[in-house]
Amino acid sequence: MTAPASVAQDEAFCRIRLLRSPHVGPISYLQLLHRFGTAQSALEALPDLAARGGQGYRPAPCAAVEAEIDAVRAAGARYLFHDAPGYPELLGRVEGAPPILTVRGDLDLAAKPGVAIVGARNASAAAVKLARDFAHALAERGFAVVSGLARGIDGATHEAALPATIGVIASGIDVAYPPQHADLQERIAREGLLIAEQPPGTEPRGSHFPSRNRIIAGLALGTLVVEAAPKSGSLITARLAGVAGREVFALPGSIHNEMARGCHELIRQGAKLVECVEDVLCDLRISLVDQLARPAASAPPDVPVLDKAYKILLDALAFEPASVDSLIERTGLNSESIASMLLILELDGHVAPHPGGRYSRMAGQVSTATS
Repeated sequence: MTAPASVAQDEAFCRIRLLRSPHVGPISYLQLLHRFGTAQSALEALPDLAARGGQGYRPAPCAAVEAEIDAVRAAGARYLFHDAPGYPELLGRVEGAPPILTVRGDLDLAAKPGVAIVGARNASAAAVKLARDFAHALAERGFAVVSGLARGIDGATHEAALPATIGVIASGIDVAYPPQHADLQERIAREGLLIAEQPPGTEPRGSHFPSRNRIIAGLALGTLVVEAAPKSGSLITARLAGVAGREVFALPGSIHNEMARGCHELIRQGAKLVECVEDVLCDLRISLVDQLARPAASAPPDVPVLDKAYKILLDALAFEPASVDSLIERTGLNSESIASMLLILELDGHVAPHPGGRYSRMAGQVSTATS
């Protein structure tokens, strides 16, 4: 493993191990790193924290991390840490951005202004042609064109934009998905840039695709949806782009085309209606100036910002100890999310652990319902 200049090799190993450990996601990873200073210190603290709540805890096995590093090397890939030179600045501004990526290809592409193009897997021939035309024109104008390597619109986008294209996959860096895009994925890795968040060897699952979509949206100044059905993954990408403060564009289609309904829905919700590439370029130039004028993201605060999920969890906690199962029932959150949030809330003095894996709100903590 080649660690970045800013991270010693032993610490890089510990960072990978920390992120692969149970109940540690992107947000809790950064909070732990900020609280304890190093990943090694955080790994040493986790078992004691769990023991205080009456639970056992084992970080990811070192052997598994060693095998992962070997697989990354064998794939011709490398790790990219959130604080390393070359980590995409725009992506780093997204809440919950991946703290560790694996990459193959030209990392300089991630420093270019980017635009994402996404759409239906079973797209019409007309939509595929439009995706190609927009992707080629944007690449010629100096943009990096981002997409997710799916069939249909994604594949057409990458082919037309090469070599100025970034492919973000929902699998490990060494797994081609869909299989019929194996050659295209390899070409992107050699001529453009291929990015994965999942460990090598990981086959894509349904839960991986929204995570991939947040990376696609986070890398780009704006997201263009070419053709999409209602409730499609492309609309998730567009929504995430909007949440991140990025531009959202949509191509209109026939009212008789089911695959145009997603774009029409986006336009009704405020997406920019696009008819030609100049419509996109005009807004992207303004967005680029705006993004460059914003200050870079700061280090995580000592006390985590209590977003909606944290508030829901705190409101469900009483001063009498409650089990994780009861918190799942009260909040509707899943067990992995609750475990991660409880860890962070405990570190910052919001909750107290009790034997039997139960938790209560600390005295002095008030309800957040009106905050």
